This record gives sequence, structure tokens and C-alpha cells, in this order.
Amino acid sequence: MSTAVKSSGPTPSGATVGDLLRKWRQHRRLSQLDLSIQADISTRHLSFVETGRSVPSREMVLHLAEQLDLPLRERNQLLIAAGYAPIYAERALDTTPLSAVRDAVRQVLTGHEPYPALAVDRYWNIVDGNSALAVLTEGVAARLLEPPANALRIALHPEGMAPLIANLAEWRAHLLARLRREVEHTADPRLVELYDELVQLPCDDPTPPAEHSPAGGVVVPLRFRHGDDELAFFSTVTTFGTPLDITVAELAIEAFFPADAATAKILRGET
Repeated sequence: MSTAVKSSGPTPSGATVGDLLRKWRQHRRLSQLDLSIQADISTRHLSFVETGRSVPSREMVLHLAEQLDLPLRERNQLLIAAGYAPIYAERALDTTPLSAVRDAVRQVLTGHEPYPALAVDRYWNIVDGNSALAVLTEGVAARLLEPPANALRIALHPEGMAPLIANLAEWRAHLLARLRREVEHTADPRLVELYDELVQLPCDDPTPPAEHSPAGGVVVPLRFRHGDDELAFFSTVTTFGTPLDITVAELAIEAFFPADAATAKILRGET
């Protein structure tokens, strides 16, 4: 049985910039010496910032956030805690400033047909999907598809895709491992809640290690029962390379490719 993930990461509520920097440094398992060397500043200066004896400049806050590999959302929180205005916008995908991004996402999704592809946000909520996604979701309970429809919940819920996934234990372990890594990176309590919910969903088979794959395999496959056929997929994840908007930074496109010739023929309508 998998255990719940706990967030040991920082929380911005009522915290000073020094508090947040110290908690993020500890969350990244860095000593003051480690971070000071990495950031090319003195340990004394870093200590003064963490204890509140020195007020960091806006540039220093961003520099330390970069060294700590903080997501844009958390960089804004650091800036606010230090008394500066946030610099990263968070605009809805359907607004005019993000029209080019929205069009690019749609182009990638439609261009991937007849194979399934979807775009998700930080919390794995589906923001867009192509028509081929229906191959995977056609048997899913309507309530799970209501916005905000969560891709992980759809995949692992007994009223979702789970009963039709032939290698559910393996695929479940793969998805939960990905989610655990995101929890570790972001320390986001909403992702912790999602993990704790998903890990409680039933799975009859013993859960293999996340690294498990068949002998000779190169990726973890999704094996999905579709009528009398079994479809096999592997997936790729695409993100934007230089985002300056939180929505764009947290957007990911997951595209499923046929893992064998039989699956490709079925999806292309050649059988």
C-alpha cells in the first residue's frame, strides 16, 4: 500500500522573505554554504537575508529563486514577501494576450490526430484535448468529465479509465511517481491533496515499483482495452521553453503515440 505524501515545503502565509528562502533551501536539501557557493554570494550575506538582518534587493530575490529552481508562482510569492510587486502575470488561456499560445496548443493537439493528446495545467486539469482523446474517455462517467476534469482522476478512478487499463498497477505507479516528483518540486498543497486522494483509489493488483518495465522495454506503456482490441501507447510531454506567464509555465501537452503497429492501424481506421 502506498503511503501519503506530506508537503514539507514552504507556505507563504505570514512568512517573511527570509523564512521562505530558508524553507525553500532546506526543501531543496541545500546548506547555506551550498546555496551561497551556487549563487556566488557570501554565506554571511545569505544568513543575514534569511534572518531578516539584511533586506535583499529585487534582483537578489530573483537570483536566489533562480538558484533554488523555483516555479514562477513561487517566485512571485518570494517577491511579495520581500515587499516587491510580482513580475509574472497569470492570465487565463482564453484571454487575448495568450491567443498565440492557445493557437499553438490547438495546432499541436489537432496535428497529433488520429492519436490522443491533451493539455493540462499544474493540477492536471484538462484545458484542451483533441478528438482522438475520446478513444480513452468514451467509457468514463460523465461526472468525471465535468470541468475541471482532472486527467489523473480520470485515469485511475474505478468509474474512469481504470477498469479498461490492462496494466493498471504499472500505469498507476508511473502516474503516482510523476505526481510525487511534482509535489517535491513545487511543494504545492493542492498537489499533495490530489496525491492523497489518488493513492486511495482501488487497484486489485500489487503496485510495482515506478521503475518497473517489461524486459527489453524502453518506456512504461499504457495498455488499454478498446472493444475487442488492446491498444498500446507511450506518451511524450511538451512544455513551453521560456515562459514568463504562470499559466504558460504550468501548461503541459501530453501526446500518446501507438506503441505497436496494430494500435496505429486501428487508430488510423485501417482495420
